[in-house]
Amino acid sequence: MTADVNISLTLFIEYLQIEKNYSQYTIEHYHRDISDFFMFMSEQAISGIEEVQYSDARVYLTRLHENRLSRKTVARKISCLRSFYKFLLRENLANDNPFSLVSIPKAEKRLPGFFYEQELQLIFEACETNTPLGIRNLAILELLYGTGIRVGECVKIRLSDLDFHLSTVLVHGKRNKERYVPFGSFAHDALEQYIQKARAELLKGKEDHGWLFVNFRGGPLTDRGIREILNKLVEKSALTGKIHPHKLRHTFATHLLSNGADMRTVQELLGHSFLSSTQVYTHVTNEHLRNTYRSHHPRA
Repeated sequence: MTADVNISLTLFIEYLQIEKNYSQYTIEHYHRDISDFFMFMSEQAISGIEEVQYSDARVYLTRLHENRLSRKTVARKISCLRSFYKFLLRENLANDNPFSLVSIPKAEKRLPGFFYEQELQLIFEACETNTPLGIRNLAILELLYGTGIRVGECVKIRLSDLDFHLSTVLVHGKRNKERYVPFGSFAHDALEQYIQKARAELLKGKEDHGWLFVNFRGGPLTDRGIREILNKLVEKSALTGKIHPHKLRHTFATHLLSNGADMRTVQELLGHSFLSSTQVYTHVTNEHLRNTYRSHHPRA
């Protein structure tokens, strides 16, 4: 393997960071996927990126399938390498894109999971409201369900982003996109209770860093911290399985559409760039309607 290989990867990562403004999480995936392909090149005695042919790309695709990776993972890896070579062509570091004609396997269509209202009620009831941490957890739960924001957006909220007069929160989304999202009376009350009664206790006299949600040490709450909080609430509610924060986002969207909200409004609230990302929730609501019909109609 030549030094040019590593240089090309460094340049591509800088491009993703500076020009594309991708998150660190996404960049790590790109770095890992391309590094895995470099290992394959070494095994195949391919010394330079410009030497990779379409036939090599096909062999690599076969290798991914032999490793029994999911279709989604295979599709991500091939898409990553296609983007990598597209960048190399732009920078005149390669003469061809060997992955341009490699067909990406279609991912399994999985409908997003969501909570029924009765299940969600059990999780809300699992929140203790007589401790600072319990009051904080209820505020997190009400805000996630009441706005549909991502957990990564939730941990980035500062006190100054909240407007209690208008009941809105300024959300800092993906790629530095910002949007205002309204929240309802339940989230309004839970947030006020948390800020007035619990947050100062959790800070424990430390200098206020301005982040809305605080961990038990007084520092800013992390993505992982919220996941642990939600999983403990699910365990306490006696519901089976683990919860991922996106399930509350799915629930928010599904409940809105089930109750008559229009697609464009839900798209804007979720911060989706494309309507197609929001349309998946119509499949959820339609499936729910079909199941209800089959279960209750005499001639279903």
